[in-house]
Amino acid sequence: MRKLSAAEIDAAVQLLLKMKLEYKQVTGQDYKAGSPPSENSAPFNGATADGSNDEDTVDPWNVSTTNAKGVDYDKLIVRFGSSKIDQQLVDRIEKVSGQKPHRFLRRGIFFSHRDMHQVLDAYEKQKSFYLYTGRGPSSEAMHVGHLIPFIFTKWLQDVFDIPLVIQLTDDEKYLWKDLTIEECHRFAVENAKDIIACGFDVNKTFIFSDLDYMGASPEFYRNVVKIEKHVTFNQVKGIFGFTDSDCIGKISFPAIQAAPSFSNSFPQIFGSRKDIQCLIPCAIDQDPYFRMTRDVAPRIGYPKPALLHSTFFPALQGAQTKMSASDANSSIFLTDTPKQIKTKVNKHAFSGGKDTVEEHRKHGGNPDVDVSFMYLTFFLEDDEQLEKIRQDYASGALLTGELKKMLIDTLQPMIAQHQERRKQVTDETVKQFMTPRPLNFKH
Repeated sequence: MRKLSAAEIDAAVQLLLKMKLEYKQVTGQDYKAGSPPSENSAPFNGATADGSNDEDTVDPWNVSTTNAKGVDYDKLIVRFGSSKIDQQLVDRIEKVSGQKPHRFLRRGIFFSHRDMHQVLDAYEKQKSFYLYTGRGPSSEAMHVGHLIPFIFTKWLQDVFDIPLVIQLTDDEKYLWKDLTIEECHRFAVENAKDIIACGFDVNKTFIFSDLDYMGASPEFYRNVVKIEKHVTFNQVKGIFGFTDSDCIGKISFPAIQAAPSFSNSFPQIFGSRKDIQCLIPCAIDQDPYFRMTRDVAPRIGYPKPALLHSTFFPALQGAQTKMSASDANSSIFLTDTPKQIKTKVNKHAFSGGKDTVEEHRKHGGNPDVDVSFMYLTFFLEDDEQLEKIRQDYASGALLTGELKKMLIDTLQPMIAQHQERRKQVTDETVKQFMTPRPLNFKH
């Protein structure tokens, strides 16, 4: 056997080091022989291992794609390593809950999951679970896109009759945005009013601000510290893309978003029990937090939280980006008047129609890129009516103006009713929801 020259050995070592470095950049973890990367190791910005980013950027702070139809969710499932919510799972949820599946499930708006079958297995054996979702209160006004996880979470709470915790990450917004602590806390309380207006049951729902609860609950803080001990700086850099110039609060924040996944963070609800499974309905851009959480859970003796992921609610300008509270024209706010809703939809909603009526009648529109049609898939309950609208628009029988009017007629009463319910939410109601207390929980 030929003896390798020093230069060849040196080149091989350099190649190995380069590969280890690439592995670390992609997974956020040091390479260990015989130890495959753990599930929190998907790259934070969705870049694929070969460095191409497949046109879609999806992380907790940025969502964008070059495709007018929106993010390619099937690719995202592969990239994040989650599972598709298929018809079999939808049928199973119907069977176990005894209720018709929510339209978000029927239409693939909630499209991906982690361990949902396990949750249903346990529920069938009379083992309960609890729900956890949240909101980052970056402004006083919420938009319709923010309602998606809450509408679905309320349905889950109703059909499974289980407790729910809702985290308001006012601390996160203080760390990330140019806001005072007082502003962030005030936004949290204002956002809580909109969340309560979705109709949650006060006997089964605890809403908390991190700035309040973290200092008032030793058990919650202990879990934060346990999580912090088991995640390295390299891992959070790999998962979230933090750099050396990020403040240290950002680096430790993921542990705070992870802590509500463990039942003993809420002793007033679950006592000291740490074995109660958590189910998290959220938009898929939040998944990196929970990949990290699921990786840590077994190492600190807790069950992994299960997840249900939703698609993004597109901006009025098109599905290339998600709706943003910071751009008034990209969003329909929950405070908008009927007139504002009408103007925004007519003026800004991206159309899949043709340039002239003649062309549209002849060739039809494209519902897959039409924002008004996309919004109707979120809010119109009747499946048959929705399918008829799709066919009529694609055939040219239905014009863009008529489709926009259908959306306006759907949104105006929906938002007016929300505003009416929000008016009924007093400071006393908010206090009830936000006070740590026992909830109706069937053990």
